[in-house]
Amino acid sequence: MPRFSRLRVAGLPMHIIQRGNNRQPCFFTDEDHQFFLHHLGELARRFQCEPHAYVLMTNHMHLLLTSDLEEGASLLMKFLGQRYVQYVNRTYKRSGTLWEGRFRSSLVQSQHYVLACYRYIEMNPVRANMVKHPGDYPWSSYAANAEGKRHAWLTPHGEYLALGSTDRKRQQAYRNLFATQLDRELLREIRVSTHGGYALGDNRFREEIEHTLKRRATPRGPGRPRDF
Repeated sequence: MPRFSRLRVAGLPMHIIQRGNNRQPCFFTDEDHQFFLHHLGELARRFQCEPHAYVLMTNHMHLLLTSDLEEGASLLMKFLGQRYVQYVNRTYKRSGTLWEGRFRSSLVQSQHYVLACYRYIEMNPVRANMVKHPGDYPWSSYAANAEGKRHAWLTPHGEYLALGSTDRKRQQAYRNLFATQLDRELLREIRVSTHGGYALGDNRFREEIEHTLKRRATPRGPGRPRDF
């Protein structure tokens, strides 16, 4: 099967998923999460990436970011993955791969879809029945986006900033978004787009991406997505 090039456009948000090999755990202790997040922040600055939302699950991670560099997200994930694998292999005296090949990703249309991706990412622990509320899970960006907990390298997207005129108003409006579940069709769109490497947005957005990059950015038909 041919390996298609990743959709990349500088300045557009990207939803990223990196999964553990064979769906095996890749985060084991608090120290593992802290190491990963520390180097995520460091490398995000190095490669001009602005992370907006994230969650570290037991066997995979989600990240929403925007980069000023076309290759920024790929470079970030390459160096972050290498550093973390070296750390895990050294710490747990293991060898071999940790990740399930290349990370999955989709370009995200800002209007309507960016905040949906915020919610999709931060609700992962709830959908996995790990916690009752996203605020109960310590390894996501929810505390920063919804409760104002200081986060050195997290950068609010413009759609988040538009939620209110002050930090307090934005946080309240953001918390209100979690009062309802994401629409099932929107969940499916996010999963299909990210797993398949397509653009997440309306038809016009996808057509613009296809025209710019000269490659398919739209799923061919109603496939059955994996449950991320």
